[in-house]
Amino acid sequence: MGNRAYQLWDEKDGFFYDVLRFPDGRFRKFRVRSLVGLIPLFAVERLEVPWLEPFKTFTACLEWFLRNRHDITREVVHTVDNGGKTTHVLTIVNQSQLGRLLHRVWDPEEFLSPFGVRSLSRFHLDHPFEFEGNIVRYEPAEAECKIKGGNSNWRGPVWMPTSFLLIEALRKLGKAFGPSFTVHAPSHGGRPLTFPQLARDLAERLLKIFLRDESGRRPVYGGTRKFQEDPHWRDHVLFYEYFHGDNGAGLGASHQTGWTALVASLLDEWRK
Repeated sequence: MGNRAYQLWDEKDGFFYDVLRFPDGRFRKFRVRSLVGLIPLFAVERLEVPWLEPFKTFTACLEWFLRNRHDITREVVHTVDNGGKTTHVLTIVNQSQLGRLLHRVWDPEEFLSPFGVRSLSRFHLDHPFEFEGNIVRYEPAEAECKIKGGNSNWRGPVWMPTSFLLIEALRKLGKAFGPSFTVHAPSHGGRPLTFPQLARDLAERLLKIFLRDESGRRPVYGGTRKFQEDPHWRDHVLFYEYFHGDNGAGLGASHQTGWTALVASLLDEWRK
């Protein structure tokens, strides 16, 4: 779209990558499958035609652009007829890109943790990315190298706010596309899942962090016996900053992280 010799979307890999551009015009894609490449999924809105009817001027302008400025609209406005209802889906990804990105998200060997969406694909555990001696490897908890604060942040852990944003995007996409659009999820043996089913699956994974499992232990407390077993502590759940990418244990700041309180919204919406 930017008329450059490169774009962030990589058709071969089906993923968005950062691009380093050099002063002489050369460029290099950083083929790191991280949360950065999933953030384009968050930019979703839908305009149902009946909603627009009272706004005559806005509707007329929208229709003019759809007729006359395909160069602007063709990649970001996708008109869908679902059950006799017309909806304009506003995204920066098309349906092919949606399917390919979400296939990676729902792959346990990539982004899908039992407790949410990893911030870096597990692929990089055995296939680290290297650039001029610097290595990015999947690190689900604390960093191997203690520079920059000593935690791995975006190299593996699950974060509540970004997982929540993905759930909200899936809900909007589900309203727009209906049951006709499905993703073949590796986590479910390749079974096709609709957007609402994907959203529920992700919400339930996040909730599992805090709920007791079959043995009565909460994943959020990991191996900390005091919090797992002491009757004075076991039901006082802490809101951690982020969570272990493989076992859901709470990491980083504890009980001062506002965004993890989003779990209350998930409980309200999905535990019915």
